[in-house]
Amino acid sequence: MIQLETFTAADFDRFISWVDNEEALVQFAGPLFTYPLTHGQLTAYLEQTKKKPLKIRLLETNQVIGHCELNFEKEMPRLSRILIGEKSMRNKGLGKLVVKEMVNKLFSTTEHTAVDLNVFDWNHNAIACYTQLGFRINPDMASTTVVGGKIWHTHNMVLQKADWQML
Repeated sequence: MIQLETFTAADFDRFISWVDNEEALVQFAGPLFTYPLTHGQLTAYLEQTKKKPLKIRLLETNQVIGHCELNFEKEMPRLSRILIGEKSMRNKGLGKLVVKEMVNKLFSTTEHTAVDLNVFDWNHNAIACYTQLGFRINPDMASTTVVGGKIWHTHNMVLQKADWQML
């Protein structure tokens, strides 16, 4: 139903069109980018060797509908910057398919035995999705971010490969 493909400079304009305010950018990308998003920021993003940015293609229509990233900056890899950018495609279960595909790709092509991600505590749909896939909240890795004068609390969630294989 979906396919993950390499994100390239040809994807920049579409990607930028999906992020129309600072809150949306922080929700999706954390502190990596600043609003407004620019080609220069995305060029620098592509030059980072420990981040593997991917676009999400809906095979049924061949439309690119989102973005995600496999992040290898730390000992434990991280699923990062997951976004269904096409608003009409949200709340259809595609995020769950994307996470499944990312985890399958990670565990089938590397020797890693766990993966984590961060999610804001108010993003109940995402937390439910990740929990259904076997991710568990790691209370030792909570953090906060200030966005627009408000404090956003972040959960870190971890999935062990052994738990994934049982699903």
